[in-house]
Amino acid sequence: MTEKALERRRWIIVALVFFAIMLNYVDRQILALLKPTLEAEFRWSDGDYANMISAFQFAAAVAFLGTGWFIDRVGLRLGFALGVGIWSLAGMAHALVSTVGGFVASRVVLGAAESIGTPAAVKTAATYFAQKERSMALGIGNTAPNIGAIVTPLVIPALAVAFGWKAAFLVAGGLGLVWVAVWLMVRVEPVAADAVKPAPIKWLSLVRDRKTLAIAIAKVLSDQVWFFMLAWLPDLFHRMFGLPQGTVGLPIALVYGMAACGALTGGWLPTRMMAAGWSVNRARKVTMLIYALLILPVTGVLFVDSAWAAAGLLGLGLFAHQGFSTNVFALTTDVFPARAVGSTIGIAAFCGNMWSIVLIQLAAVSLAHGYGYGPLLAICSCSYLLALGFVQLLIPVIVPVADDGSDALVIAH
Repeated sequence: MTEKALERRRWIIVALVFFAIMLNYVDRQILALLKPTLEAEFRWSDGDYANMISAFQFAAAVAFLGTGWFIDRVGLRLGFALGVGIWSLAGMAHALVSTVGGFVASRVVLGAAESIGTPAAVKTAATYFAQKERSMALGIGNTAPNIGAIVTPLVIPALAVAFGWKAAFLVAGGLGLVWVAVWLMVRVEPVAADAVKPAPIKWLSLVRDRKTLAIAIAKVLSDQVWFFMLAWLPDLFHRMFGLPQGTVGLPIALVYGMAACGALTGGWLPTRMMAAGWSVNRARKVTMLIYALLILPVTGVLFVDSAWAAAGLLGLGLFAHQGFSTNVFALTTDVFPARAVGSTIGIAAFCGNMWSIVLIQLAAVSLAHGYGYGPLLAICSCSYLLALGFVQLLIPVIVPVADDGSDALVIAH
């Protein structure tokens, strides 16, 4: 096969990962968008809803401890297919339940299975792309959650109105099963050949590594913002601006459209800096600083009267989040060999998801006591500068590992 054909195949892999992560976020966001309908039908409280979201986050967090290892141990190809297949079936199971307990159980399985998406996506970039190309591949892949978050509010309410809320869960899950079949048919030659093989990972070495701690703290401080927004944005627009379910999808689509642009620029900007001769260390950290500063104005949402002005400020915030997040993932592939990336991201994502439960529950408490969304938006605005401070403290200089896997033995044996 020619080099050009191999290059095309690698970008087919990016497209497949993009679609899988997009479906991942469609499946998890359906509940938030159908909250008013399901709340009326099943008489849920805000506390019931927060508990469902927290159950999803907790299951995903615990599973991250195993799914990163699972991807590294079983291999990317089979591991990713199993994860998408299970989460698709769990998503479809929502259509078969009618109690709070039933929804919680479905969310638990969905969250556990969907946790495979993040380590699999980052490991894909480390496996199929050289270091200089990974930021762009990750940037494209990291737009997927935003596209999913755009498509979902535009399509799901209309689908639910036309065919009932159960159809929304069944269609999204069915598309995931189609993805599994296509993924198993496509074969691409990896850049890091050792990364696609099952690999024993010495977890104690990873946990003790200051670089793992830096990435974990960055995930904690950035993930809490993302998951808070994902869970509560529809309610924020409904509560602050009186938008009903039929129209709330439009400003939310704008928010996540801007977030998608942030993911793309998050991959493009450091790539251009490195092409201009900047070191990986300088390019990565300056890029992260830019995004950390861009989210500071998000608290201005409290002082605007227009839903579209609020969407612009929230969109700028998630633009910054996705640019920052893309570079946290890229930082992982900078400093760890490809065969250990899945486990490292799994550990960091566990920490991020567990802490996100705190902010999700804090939102319910803040609303119940009349404080509104102000305290939560203030937390969002300062999280990224704090995250970058910890990265600088724990990784003063980013020293990229070799693309050929020569550093892998340090961790793997």
